[in-house]
Amino acid sequence: MASFKLLLVEDDPNLGQILNEYLSLKGYETRLCRDGEEGLNAFKSEPFDLCLFDIMLPKKDGFSMAKEIRRNDSVTPIMFLTAKSMKEDTIEGFKIGADDYITKPFSMEELLLRIQAILRRTGEKNPQFSDQKDFDFGSFHFDYDKQLLLENGNQTKLTSKESELLRLLCLHVNQPLDRSTALKMIWRDDSYFNARSMDVYIAKLRKHLKVDPTVQIMTLHGSGFKLITNAQPE
Repeated sequence: MASFKLLLVEDDPNLGQILNEYLSLKGYETRLCRDGEEGLNAFKSEPFDLCLFDIMLPKKDGFSMAKEIRRNDSVTPIMFLTAKSMKEDTIEGFKIGADDYITKPFSMEELLLRIQAILRRTGEKNPQFSDQKDFDFGSFHFDYDKQLLLENGNQTKLTSKESELLRLLCLHVNQPLDRSTALKMIWRDDSYFNARSMDVYIAKLRKHLKVDPTVQIMTLHGSGFKLITNAQPE
């Protein structure tokens, strides 16, 4: 579980510290924030595999954080930790896009099981959790570890960014790759300048792949890209 990063936003200093230490002992890399603004800034600065948000937080409440995140990120799972138990609050959380909701007081064992269930479920749905490193598509073989793209005996040495981006595209082959997700996973930030940088690397990958006209990287305007391996040659 050491590869999973959790964002924990909890303003109760005692509970926050206890949860932080417990989850760290269980092998998770946990970042603890004390208010909603700090938590949102942390989310924007690096990728996380799961967010754990209290609802009643200083500066920005958990619902507001989740709403802002869901405007650009529909992938990262969110769990609410809260003392609220009213049905309306639970419904509101799920409407925003929460994956789970646990009411205080709760046992550490139950929280851990819920976290494991979410990560297992999202891992099945989201290809980026795969550890696959070698890919065959069209006339190409791509070796991620060696950063090599092979095609009919010819090989191209890729840069680190080209390799990371091509791997994500291969993991989502013939499926949409969300722009924001790719930026956070590779550049750690989905800022305007990083988005322009990614466009440059997409153009470089297209040049590498143009020798096989059945392989294309399609731009999905406003959302991301798709690596297509059954494209019709022009």
